[in-house]
Amino acid sequence: MSVEQTIITKLTAQFEPSELQIENESHMHSSGRGAESHFKVTLVSQQFEGKRAVARHQAVYACLSDELANGVHALALHLYTPAEWQASGQIVPKSPNCLGIGQ
Repeated sequence: MSVEQTIITKLTAQFEPSELQIENESHMHSSGRGAESHFKVTLVSQQFEGKRAVARHQAVYACLSDELANGVHALALHLYTPAEWQASGQIVPKSPNCLGIGQ
């Protein structure tokens, strides 16, 4: 199973998301195309209700601790409650370019 699929499986089981988008952004970094080291995660879950951003991030990091210890270098996390997701216009923020690429 790919790292991306493992992330999807774990986050789905843990957070029962109403929306889950995973983008492999490794190609935007020195890892290069085909690597599985940098991911952008957009996750909408009722479980985030009443939790601050730091607690949400900690919960995701705990869920993916094995992946973070074994090759996943970075996670860009965009974590919402269903109401926050609706209010955001359901738009996933764009990621900035890596400073080491294309310069």
